[in-house]
Amino acid sequence: MKRETTIIGQSLLISQLKQLALQVAETEITVLIIGETGSGKEVLARFIHAHSQRSDKSFIPVNCGAIPAGILESELFGHEKGAFTGAVQSRKGYFESADKGTIFLDEIGEMPLETQVKFLRVIETGEFQRVGSSETIYSDARIIAATNKNMYQAVAEKNFREDLFYRLRSVELQIPPLRERGRDILLLAETFVHEFERKHTISFEGFSPDAAEMLMRYPWPGNVRELRNLIESLLVLEKGKYITPEILEKHLVQRNRYKSLVHDPSKSEKNELQVIYSSIIQLRQEISDIRQLLQLLIQTRPLNPLLLPNSAVPVPPLTANLIPVSTEESKIREPEALHSLDDIEKESIANALETFNGNKRKTAKALGITERTLYRKIKSYGL
Repeated sequence: MKRETTIIGQSLLISQLKQLALQVAETEITVLIIGETGSGKEVLARFIHAHSQRSDKSFIPVNCGAIPAGILESELFGHEKGAFTGAVQSRKGYFESADKGTIFLDEIGEMPLETQVKFLRVIETGEFQRVGSSETIYSDARIIAATNKNMYQAVAEKNFREDLFYRLRSVELQIPPLRERGRDILLLAETFVHEFERKHTISFEGFSPDAAEMLMRYPWPGNVRELRNLIESLLVLEKGKYITPEILEKHLVQRNRYKSLVHDPSKSEKNELQVIYSSIIQLRQEISDIRQLLQLLIQTRPLNPLLLPNSAVPVPPLTANLIPVSTEESKIREPEALHSLDDIEKESIANALETFNGNKRKTAKALGITERTLYRKIKSYGL
């Protein structure tokens, strides 16, 4: 089965991450990927490998946290026959198997300190020895590591070697959690729907606007993995039928993730913390709506191309972020600051409605918001 090597998403954070990953893929530099559980660290590693000069060679994934500490060294470096009880024959390790290709070490923060010493030598020289052997072996494997831990804290607590950490993070790529990726949530959901329609031979009737908005507001503690699992459960258990907020909430509650997605003060079980959490989610959605509207406005106004997001103009290197904004650029931005956010939002909605001849569905899709949100804002602004 061919594994996913495409990063799905159009949000600004993901677009920037993909561009950095493509730049890194062209080199042989060691990469450290930071991200929450389920955010897609292996997908990013495969993406880098697929766009590298090693793409026709092996990609070897290793979950350091899933291998018992006592046998991790043997798994990574191999062993000779009789090296330990149960070693009935010689065996190559992952580094030998990944020669000329890429080895992906997930949960690198779980690697025991004694193994870290030998791993550091591999990074520095490419050399290692099988367990029970004195023969030095060389492996030309590109190393990509990943973790969901705070590695600075692990170093401070002496659980991870400082020299190894800084050798690993020659380039550090951070994957944003799904809750910060805005419109990518529905894009990913659509992708997973198509995947499971084919896999299970199911025709899916779709999500209601309110259910789609609920997907956007859910905090996704399990990130992309949780979304993918939920979509498959919905299609299979609900037999492809139209998903309403009630159906969606039922499945989310069963997962013991988020007991109440809609703020309803009439429910006696609502406590103060739940009300605050619901308000935070509402605010996050409003900020996401404003961000999408601002991006649309920028695209429809004749601004300096250097200030346009996702334009054809090459993105400057990361060091450019440390350079102060010039006086000339400040002058260009000042007029925009004179407009209130409400004025900008209203104008963006009006322009989009005119572009699509009043078609609410197409307008909402272009703005990156739900139809329900669009109707509410049209009413609010008297459009």
